[in-house]
Amino acid sequence: MKKQFFYSLIFIFVFSFLSLAQGKIDLSSTLNKVEYRIPMRDGVKLFTSVYIPKDTTKKYPILLWRTPYSVAPYGKDKFSRRLLTYKHFVKDGYIIAFQDVRGKFMSEGKYVNMRPFIKHKKRGDVDESTDAYDTVDWLIKHIPHNNGKVGIWGISYPGFYAAMAAMSLHPAVKAVSPQAPICDWFVDDDMHHNGALTLLLSFNFFKVFGQPRDSLTTHWAHGPSYPAPDDYKFFLKLGSLKNVNEKYFKGKINFWNQTVKHGNYDNFWKSRSTLNDFDSVQTAVMTVGGWFDSEDLFGALHTYQKIEKKNPGIFNILVMGPWSHGAWSRGEVSSFGQMHFGENTSEFYRQKVELPFFDYFLKGKGKPDFPEALVFETGRNKWRRFDSWPPKGIQKISFYLDKKNKLDIGQKPQNTEALHDTYLSDPNHPVPYTARVMDCRAFYNHTYPVEDQRFASRRPDVLVYESKPLKKDLTIAGPIDADIFVSTTGTDADWVVKLVDVFPDTAKDPQPNPDKVKMGGFEMLIRGDIFRGKFRKGYDNPQPFTPGKVEEVSFQMQDVFHTFLKGHKIMAQIQSSWFPLFDRNPQTFTDIYNASPKDFVKAYNSIYHSVKYPSRVTVNLLKEN
Repeated sequence: MKKQFFYSLIFIFVFSFLSLAQGKIDLSSTLNKVEYRIPMRDGVKLFTSVYIPKDTTKKYPILLWRTPYSVAPYGKDKFSRRLLTYKHFVKDGYIIAFQDVRGKFMSEGKYVNMRPFIKHKKRGDVDESTDAYDTVDWLIKHIPHNNGKVGIWGISYPGFYAAMAAMSLHPAVKAVSPQAPICDWFVDDDMHHNGALTLLLSFNFFKVFGQPRDSLTTHWAHGPSYPAPDDYKFFLKLGSLKNVNEKYFKGKINFWNQTVKHGNYDNFWKSRSTLNDFDSVQTAVMTVGGWFDSEDLFGALHTYQKIEKKNPGIFNILVMGPWSHGAWSRGEVSSFGQMHFGENTSEFYRQKVELPFFDYFLKGKGKPDFPEALVFETGRNKWRRFDSWPPKGIQKISFYLDKKNKLDIGQKPQNTEALHDTYLSDPNHPVPYTARVMDCRAFYNHTYPVEDQRFASRRPDVLVYESKPLKKDLTIAGPIDADIFVSTTGTDADWVVKLVDVFPDTAKDPQPNPDKVKMGGFEMLIRGDIFRGKFRKGYDNPQPFTPGKVEEVSFQMQDVFHTFLKGHKIMAQIQSSWFPLFDRNPQTFTDIYNASPKDFVKAYNSIYHSVKYPSRVTVNLLKEN
């Protein structure tokens, strides 16, 4: 149980972002803490901890963070470690409020995951935008020495609450920063990617987060305990997804029970997509994300894009750095995996981007020197400024799959025959997502987005297509489109497409190099994603494959901003499993949440490359001036 509790603590730290930033600050001599139960319009009271500067000679703006992950510690004499993470706000002079959202920890009410936004509210209707409105309204009326201006920010699930607050329309809300916000739990965020379940993350998340609350509490519930030093072995032994409830959740996790009843993109999921909203945003918005975010990269990119499209003329910018999930808020990020950036990118963000954003809109301090898009270019490893995202001056170029495992840049296959490559996909021997052996109770190997893919390319059930060495640098910016022609001997299949940067054999090893990484021939993952084949006609219209019939499968992978350097090669890898990051497709057209062992069958899957079937990966090539 001690080890299980340790992993529960990791859960808290990851999602509440309580890890300490470097440096010291005496919070108790700087701030007073007050705890309130703030009434909402329907009478429900939300627990809120407010930290107020002791210097009463000035007026301060309010920063609000709404969270389902607890505002701990509770008690007027106990100060949140989160304040040390955000010491730049403390030192600069802000009133900082943390709130348990409706139905969580010390706040009253019923909790609803990704509570749907109500477009046409009737009297008494509540959603996260009304709770934000009522909270802001109460704070500016009751907190002394505030200047009447409020900013709202948050990361991951709190990023979702920040995004919802952008639609509160309270006149005091002047700046909102959704950071890695959850956006759509079926299409491409934490819980599903293109209909495939993020098994490792969803299981570990809901086993704790989804535990029922019988009453107000200051403590996390414990999830089921089990020995599991090898996630691949554990989830393979788990078998069908229906065993999650039978063996571990025991029907206690309400949202999991709802999920298994909604295996398609029906209104249950559609109503929870924030992309249906953002029609009337009036505040300044800065959306933040990380290129290596395994959870909510989709949410950051698409929240920015949707707000931009629906609200022309407002201040709306995008910041994308070389970060994993929420890493910009924690400590030092001067490297990721084998990549070294030459600077502390997280400290740069906090001091030069986040603080000036809120200072300008909440204090009128500084000059608005913000580009539309501040993005980090991997490969060359430097910050770039653009007046749009994707940047202007890009042109589409396709990498075509060809015979003899070739990847042809911009040149279509010339084969008139239906040439194809075939591999045996066995759901009982799936392709792992990482070469590392990971403990099942960890969310995932967070550096897998740049992991060396040679462990995968050497498997017979992974197809590999590789270009010639580049004669000059090639920079791609924006989303990646996968368009492949496939057939299977089964009636369903998953299709994983990965874009890989292959280093030359002469590549130098990174310095420092504590892990003894050898960069010669390194196959660095740049972007990859999975698509559940039965949704090729629409996420709400699952269709079986006809065995042996060639069909087109098209889907969009998330944006990148990467330069393949001269002498490197570009590689595409295709496979039909990515386990246990994602659940296994039984390769039988069925309700996968309730599949039986007999449904899991081997299948021969084929990828075609010819004049008639030009399988390809299409990117946006950035033309430099």
